[in-house]
Amino acid sequence: MANGLLEHLELSLDSGIGAQVSRLGRILRRDSDEARLDAETQKEFELLGARVAVPIVSRDAVIGVAIFDGRVTGEPLVNVELELIFHLLEQVGLALGNIQLHDQLTTNHEMMTDVLRELSSACIVVGRDLKILHANKSARRHFGRKNERTGGLEFSDLPTALGAKIYQVLKTGAALEPFRYEPENFPGTAYKISVLPFQHGKSTVPVSALLTSEDLSESEQLNRLEVEAANLRLIKSMSYRLVNEIGNAVVPLSTHHQLLNESFDDPDFRKSLDTALGDSIKRIMRLNNQMRFLAREGQFEQENFSAAKLVEDAFQEALRHQPVSNAQLKLENIEPQLTVVGDRVALKHALSEIMLNALQSHPQNPQINVALRSAGSNGGRSVTIEVNDNGGGFSAETARKVPAPFFTTRNVGLGLGLTVSQRIIETHHGRLEIVASPTGVVRVSLPMGK
Repeated sequence: MANGLLEHLELSLDSGIGAQVSRLGRILRRDSDEARLDAETQKEFELLGARVAVPIVSRDAVIGVAIFDGRVTGEPLVNVELELIFHLLEQVGLALGNIQLHDQLTTNHEMMTDVLRELSSACIVVGRDLKILHANKSARRHFGRKNERTGGLEFSDLPTALGAKIYQVLKTGAALEPFRYEPENFPGTAYKISVLPFQHGKSTVPVSALLTSEDLSESEQLNRLEVEAANLRLIKSMSYRLVNEIGNAVVPLSTHHQLLNESFDDPDFRKSLDTALGDSIKRIMRLNNQMRFLAREGQFEQENFSAAKLVEDAFQEALRHQPVSNAQLKLENIEPQLTVVGDRVALKHALSEIMLNALQSHPQNPQINVALRSAGSNGGRSVTIEVNDNGGGFSAETARKVPAPFFTTRNVGLGLGLTVSQRIIETHHGRLEIVASPTGVVRVSLPMGK
C-alpha cells in the first residue's frame, strides 16, 4: 500500500469494516452476505485490497482489526488458519489493553504525585519497611530536611512523636484519631495530624501508612485576631451604652443639684428631688446588678424553693423598676409542690428582667400570664416557667437577636436584661427560649428541686 494512504487511514467503529466486525464480534470475509450488502464495507475491502478482516479483541471489546489478503500463493486463508490467527490476535489484544491500562495508571500516578507535591498540606506515605514512598514539598519543609546521603526524606528524619504514631498504625492496622502536634523547636506552631493505614483487599496488615497534616498556625492566629477585634468592638459598644445609661441616671440628679440651694425650701422641689433620687438609684442599682451577674464566674448558691413564690417575687422586683398601678400577674397551672434548685437571688433577678420586659411591652395596661408545669423523667425532671404578655410579641428575627448583648428595641436601657437572664439560667443548667409569636412568650426551664 502507498505510504500516503497509510498516513490517512484510521479505524472507525461507526461504519464500514470496523462497524461490521464490532457488531458481529467475529471474522468478516469480503464475500460474506454482511459485507456484500454494505457498500461502505465493500469500498474499504476494495481500497485495502483485502479479503478477510479479523477482530482484535481485548476483554470483550474490539480495539482493532487485522486485514488479510491471502496466502503468498494467492490461495484464500482457510477457517483453521483464521481461527489460529484469531486466537493469536486475541493475545495481542490483551497485551495492547494491558499497555493502555499501564499508561493510564502511570499517567494517573504522575498526576496524583504532582497534586500531592503542590498541596499546602504535608503528605507522607511510609511503607511497612519504614521506607518513605512519597513526601511532598510541604512535608519536607515542616517535618524534615533533605537527607544529604540519599537525596530524599528518610523515616529517621521525621520528628520522634510522628514516627512513633506511624509505626503504631503500621503495626496495628488501625487509623488514629486526628491529633494536635506542636513542634518543640517552633513555639506558636501547631498542626492537625491524621495517620491512616493502606491495606490490600481483606488483609488486616497495612502495606503502608499515610500521614497528612494541616498547618493550624495561621488559622489560629487569624482566629485570635478576630476574637480580639470582636472584643474591642464589644468594649466600644459597652462603653458607649454605659456612658449613655449612667448619663441618663445622673442628668436628673445634676439638674436638682444646681437648684438645691435656691429651691430647697420649696416642697414641690423636695418631692421632685426625692423622685429623681429614687429613679436614678434604681437605674444605677439595676445596672450594677447586671454587670455583677455578667462578671460572675463559677457556681451559684444551691437551695430548694417554691417556683410560684420565685415568680411572684420576680414580678414585685420588676414593678420596682417599672411602677404600673394596674399591672396584673396571673399564675396558671399552679402546683404548690413545684420547686426549683439554685441561687434564689440570681434566679429572681433573671425572672425579674423577663417580667420587666413584659411590663415595658404594654406600659398602659400590662397583663402577664405565667404557666408553671413539670417536665422530664425521674432522671432529669425540670420546671418550665412560661411568661406570656399582651405586648407586640417577637418576630422570628427579633426572637433570635433578643438575647444578644446590647440588642434592644427601645430608646432607653443597655439591652442587657435578657442577656443576663440567659447567662444566669444557663449557669443553673437551664434554658431560656424566646418564642416567635404575636404576643410576647418567653419560656424558661430550670432543674426541679428535690
